[in-house]
Amino acid sequence: MEKMARVTTALGGNALSGRTMFCHLDAPANAISVCRDAAQVVVAGRNIFKIYSIEEEQFVEKLNLRVGRKPSLNFSCADVVWHQMDENLLATAATNGVVVTWNLGKPSRNKQDQLFTEHKRTVNKVCFHPTEVYMLLSGSQDGYMKCFDLRKKDSVSTFSGQSESVRDVQFSIRDYFTFAATFENGNVQLWDIRRPDRYERMFTAHNGPVFCCDWHLEDRGWLATGGRDKMVKVWDMNTTRAKEIYCVQTIASVARVKWRPECKHHIATCSMMVDHNIYVWDVRRPFIPSAMFEEHKDVTTGIVWRHLHDPYFLLSGSKDSTLYQHIFKDASQPIDRANPEGLCYSLYGDLAFAAKESLISSDSNRKPYIGDRRHPIFFKRKLDPTEQFEYISSSSALSVFETDVESGSMDWFVHTAKQYALAGRPLAELCDHNAKVAKGLDRNQDIPSGLGSESRLDRSKGESRSENILMDSSSTLINNEDNEETEGSDVPADYLLGDVEADEDDLYMMDHENPHAEEQEYSLPQEAFPLRHEIVDNPSALDHLQDKADSPHVSGNEAETVSLTPVESFSLISISHSLYENRLPSDFFSPIVRDTLLFYAEQGDVQTAVSVLIVLGERIRKEIDEQTQGS
Repeated sequence: MEKMARVTTALGGNALSGRTMFCHLDAPANAISVCRDAAQVVVAGRNIFKIYSIEEEQFVEKLNLRVGRKPSLNFSCADVVWHQMDENLLATAATNGVVVTWNLGKPSRNKQDQLFTEHKRTVNKVCFHPTEVYMLLSGSQDGYMKCFDLRKKDSVSTFSGQSESVRDVQFSIRDYFTFAATFENGNVQLWDIRRPDRYERMFTAHNGPVFCCDWHLEDRGWLATGGRDKMVKVWDMNTTRAKEIYCVQTIASVARVKWRPECKHHIATCSMMVDHNIYVWDVRRPFIPSAMFEEHKDVTTGIVWRHLHDPYFLLSGSKDSTLYQHIFKDASQPIDRANPEGLCYSLYGDLAFAAKESLISSDSNRKPYIGDRRHPIFFKRKLDPTEQFEYISSSSALSVFETDVESGSMDWFVHTAKQYALAGRPLAELCDHNAKVAKGLDRNQDIPSGLGSESRLDRSKGESRSENILMDSSSTLINNEDNEETEGSDVPADYLLGDVEADEDDLYMMDHENPHAEEQEYSLPQEAFPLRHEIVDNPSALDHLQDKADSPHVSGNEAETVSLTPVESFSLISISHSLYENRLPSDFFSPIVRDTLLFYAEQGDVQTAVSVLIVLGERIRKEIDEQTQGS
């Protein structure tokens, strides 16, 4: 394998060093776990159970725990965990329903210590208490969770989720008595180990099975969950009801989630099928991963950060029978492949245009437009020169131009596209030619300002228009008869990306009145044409325009054309709801729906036609004659 960058990080008196490397396993891995000193890793699967030493240049096999001529199903592992307080203690979840503990300090070849056979079906997860040496928790397909005291032969507590199979169990890092359990019906339950009779709280977290969960390493109330609905959600459990504060949409079912050490908002994920990559997300920017590891050729089954206080080394096992150590410096960054520019027309000709912020601000001759709200919602991080990795910031500015409601014709667009010249002449001639074309079509507002001898724009027409659009995200509530309410996310996104973390105190608002000399920012002004009318909060209709029939807000030849008016500029990633109120009349789509129903009826699909007719009721019945409805 090609030698990658070497990384060394200091952890107290010790130091971790290494590079991106891998080793071939004897069989596919189902789970991995690392010992507390980050020097060894255990790999477990149906046909493999080995411990490897993590050297600087390679993995070295140290111990094979599958001993005996005919290994039993007790060696067929669905999960494995290495105790973080006792370096000789391991536990495995067997596919035959047995929970097995292993004592590496035994002098014999067989390190098996205790067997717990109380579960009736496959055990999906085992978890040691973070501070209690002898406490072990398990979750099984039989719907039960059991707490074991390793000094006793039987379990000390049994917890019934009264639900389908348990997919994951995790002790809280901060709350001694609390653990979380996830279920195939989409629920998450929080339990107190002192009260096995009933859960403390329950809420619906996902639409479908919840495969995994992970408590935050620093914030005691944050719980991350991943499910078959391809989402990773972060819940604040400090509130009276579970509150969803972040949500990341992935491209496949989420099999594992692991918070990144020392990085409050970073979380690693891998998928259960289809997608073989490992992603590290900044939950504040959920639309594109901060980093991606693409080494595995089959589904990744286990991920773990090498040390609880080191964010740069990630270990992973896969069904492709490989064990990898990933170095964060070698990760690919999807943002480098993203296209930050885009343009789109709406049904009525509204135009949205996105461009990379750095391109917009690169022209030193341009000045910020008065009233442009893009700047106040952009933040940058004060860079720390001691950061090991380069900080990456990427954002797009979105400008939206609204079409006058009274104008519906788009013929001008066709003529403009046919007559405009974009190449083959000097820039000044192109501008003059295009200005003449726009003027001939009475498209004065499309003439570039200040370009070409004939390119002039009268900016005295019209009224100033407010640029204030409130981007309030309303929270949503999920109610269940037996569940507590869960509150949707209402936290605005922070616009950071890359291999760094920052507290809110490290963020500062861009000051465009007094910019720093080394951080001089310029931005492209809004189009140089007059603002039209004021936008009010939550407008129900354009009543303030309908009362101006005698003195329309367009004049002269502009009354017969479609004019574009700047509405707002803001971060592309901050859009969470529709920009405008619905301007379509209530019966706008009725003819289309009518023709669709007739088409389905003619094709013999009466069920679809009747179903739609019943749902829409009187809203569509008037469009279809009674004879057709009866037939």
